[in-house]
Amino acid sequence: MESQTPAGWLWNGRLRSLTLGNRMAFVMIREAKEGDCGNILRLIRELAEYEKLSDQVKISEEALRADGFGETPFYHCLVAEILSAPGEPQGQGIGSKIIKKVAEVALDKGCSQLRLAVLDWNKRAMDLYKALGAQDLTEAEGWHCFRFEGEAMRELAGK
Repeated sequence: MESQTPAGWLWNGRLRSLTLGNRMAFVMIREAKEGDCGNILRLIRELAEYEKLSDQVKISEEALRADGFGETPFYHCLVAEILSAPGEPQGQGIGSKIIKKVAEVALDKGCSQLRLAVLDWNKRAMDLYKALGAQDLTEAEGWHCFRFEGEAMRELAGK
């Protein structure tokens, strides 16, 4: 079996089975390592491109290393790797496995909520989150998301 390119977020060296057509593949979800930063950046860029937000990617591989693997990391990351025979396609169900693992890790670390952001046109993601039991706060509570960046953030901070 050969390890394919990391397919998403990241955790703990556990193998989980995944059916690919008539074949069985395994998904390993593990903690990211510093050496994963190149692939993490690639995935960030691919997601931004898919979401038509490529212009908003402002982080570098070096910043990912410093922010995630320094003495006091700003983020923690999980990597999902598909272990399958060469030439087999990536299957379905990886997103569910990753979200379930993130929930497991969050609970282990004392978190009481898991919040996800999704663009209003990404019905596939919204359907997945709802199918897994997430509540759409936009519908239920009317939440809106806001962001400060660039000049607005500097002005807010008085800099």
